[in-house]
Amino acid sequence: MFDPNGNRETVVNPLMTQAPNANPRPLRNSVKQALNSFLSQLDGQDPEELYELVLAEVEAPLLEEVMTYTRGNQTRAATMLGINRGTLRKKLKKYGMN
Repeated sequence: MFDPNGNRETVVNPLMTQAPNANPRPLRNSVKQALNSFLSQLDGQDPEELYELVLAEVEAPLLEEVMTYTRGNQTRAATMLGINRGTLRKKLKKYGMN
């Protein structure tokens, strides 16, 4: 989270409070590298709907992996993702994972 005073000691990462042994930095770095690679291949063109494209490319494998991790338990998966079960079901249907 952002601390307006810039004091890094008081900043609390909500992911770390839930999973204290997890380090999100490698995930962030992987996403940054993938985006950098994608954008460098555009040859100066501006992609349309980049936000939606990136979300779809990240959301689908996220849902797939979480559903595998929870062995198909939608309630547990929704809790892990921080969304309600109805939202999870809608997203699974959107990506043909129902």
